[in-house]
Amino acid sequence: MDQPVLIDHDSYTGQRGLVFATASPQDFAEWDAFTASHPHGTLYHQSAWKRLIEELFGHECYFLLARRFGQGIAGILPMVRQRSRLFGDYLVSMPYVNFGGVLADNASVAAALLVEGALHAQRLGCSHLESRDVIPQPVQWPCRTDKIVMQLALPESSEQLNHQLRTKLRAQIKRPLRSGAIAYVGGGELLRDFYTVFAVNMRDLGTPVYSRAFFASIAQTFAENIHIVIVRVGRRPVAGAFLLRTGTRMEIPWASSLRAYNHLSVNMMLYWEVLKLAIELDCELFDFGRTTPDSGAHKFKQQWGAQPRQLYWHYWLRDGSELPGLNPNNPKYALAIALWQRLPVWVSRIAGPLIVRNLP
Repeated sequence: MDQPVLIDHDSYTGQRGLVFATASPQDFAEWDAFTASHPHGTLYHQSAWKRLIEELFGHECYFLLARRFGQGIAGILPMVRQRSRLFGDYLVSMPYVNFGGVLADNASVAAALLVEGALHAQRLGCSHLESRDVIPQPVQWPCRTDKIVMQLALPESSEQLNHQLRTKLRAQIKRPLRSGAIAYVGGGELLRDFYTVFAVNMRDLGTPVYSRAFFASIAQTFAENIHIVIVRVGRRPVAGAFLLRTGTRMEIPWASSLRAYNHLSVNMMLYWEVLKLAIELDCELFDFGRTTPDSGAHKFKQQWGAQPRQLYWHYWLRDGSELPGLNPNNPKYALAIALWQRLPVWVSRIAGPLIVRNLP
């Protein structure tokens, strides 16, 4: 374990007596217990992501923790360093997923940890630190609020949910059945079908795809928390969802369907089966994932009754630089997206993981 560094953050937070250190394997059980007990803790805060990201992507991970003298963990901040010639050198908490950021037992500790994270970024020579938080943090940093997640409070039964849906939506859910579509629910054994659909859809969107090994590693690491739902027409998988469950909350971070089957509304059938599964597993909240307000994805999720929850992405920027624009909505990537959409799928499956590993 790195030597603890006692830093006086009093001028910034009014918080005294905190010891900051990089977590070691001996800390991980306590780290995970703190995450599990925190109201904003998610599966993405779990210590297993450190090994997963280091092994799959080769990134340096700095999982910072704060302690008070003689006491347990008071806060955590998992950070991943993404460094490449093309996209720069920066720290993110957490890349590749919707959530991350600082968890602490009070606002002062959260601010102190973020300051320590910024000092860490500064020492490394990083351009910025990005903390993906679900609540505003007490730091005077730039904060992006252009993203939300859509969440649905689940009823006790799928019959109740069906009753809440509009007639048109119920008809769209049933439409694929007339074409012989069948839904399958399982785990890692359905990964091949999911990835087949996911890779094609990402190519069509012009977005570099994660490797199949990425999803296989998540499925193996969090075997009790993952579920995969597939819709097939005949023998062909045409829609798929990769789900993660944390307690009574189900999230759909990755889902895709084939455009050639859009006329059959297979995506509607997929989401209905996913919501049914969440209810059967006694989940109380379903998270449709991150979206941009008033976008097509926002409206799609809204029709199921989902409500928005604001996201707060806080940034420490070196030398007062501009907010990073590493996202597909940035106009400077329009040509690259258009060219990517023309690639054969097999090429995108080889090249995609080499690129996406350096995108947050």
